[in-house]
Amino acid sequence: MLCNYHTHTVRCKHASGKDEEYVLEAIKNGFDCLGFSDHSPWPLYEDENSRIRMELSEFDEYYQSIYSLKEKYKDQIKIYIGLECEFLEDRMDWLLNFKKEKKLDYILFGHHFDSRIRNELYFGHYKNQENCLERYKETVIKGLSTGAYLYLAHPDLFMKTYREWKKEFEKPCLEILKVCKELDIPIEYNLAGLITRSGYPCDEFWKLAGQVGNKAVIGLDAHAPE
Repeated sequence: MLCNYHTHTVRCKHASGKDEEYVLEAIKNGFDCLGFSDHSPWPLYEDENSRIRMELSEFDEYYQSIYSLKEKYKDQIKIYIGLECEFLEDRMDWLLNFKKEKKLDYILFGHHFDSRIRNELYFGHYKNQENCLERYKETVIKGLSTGAYLYLAHPDLFMKTYREWKKEFEKPCLEILKVCKELDIPIEYNLAGLITRSGYPCDEFWKLAGQVGNKAVIGLDAHAPE
C-alpha cells in the first residue's frame, strides 16, 4: 500500500498549500490513503507559545475541512483525520478526552518538546545536550505506555541536537526500541528529515531497530503538497 499518515497543513504556521492540494497530489501519485496529522493544539501555559502548531480555535475548521475532502474523494482515496502530538504528562487526560470528543482517527507520537512547549526544551536543539537523550528516552517510554499513539514519528529526532552518533547512544535507543517492539508500536522512517539532512533518519539508530526487529512505517512528514 502507498499510505502516508503524516501530513501537515498551513494551520501549523510552517507548512504551505491548500488541504485539497495535498489530496490531489496523493491521488495523482497513486496513494491508497492519506492521513492528516497537523501539529496538535494544546491548552498552553503562559510561558508557552503556539508558533509551530494550530490554535485550539482552529481545530473545528481543520476537522470540517478534512472531513469534507474525505467525503468528496471517498471513491478515489481513503482519508483519515488525526493530529501529531507530544507527550505532555500533565495534559494527557485532556488529550485523550479531546481525541474521543472530536472523533479523531488517530494521533501520532511526535515528541518534540520535554514537558513544556519552549524553545530550550525542543529535542531538536535541546539546551542541555548532556541530558537530551536521557530525557527523550524517559518521556518517550512514558508516552508509549499510555497506548494513545498510532506510531512513534521520527523516533531519532534527538539526533538533530547531536548530529554525530556516539557509542553511548546505543543503550537508551535500544530501551526505546524494545518498548516499541513489546507494545507493537511501529516507528517512522521520516523522509522530511532525510531530504533536509536534519540528522535523522540516523543509520546507526535504524541498524539497532533492525536488530530488535521493530515494525516500521515510512512517513513523508509533508509540509507542502509536492
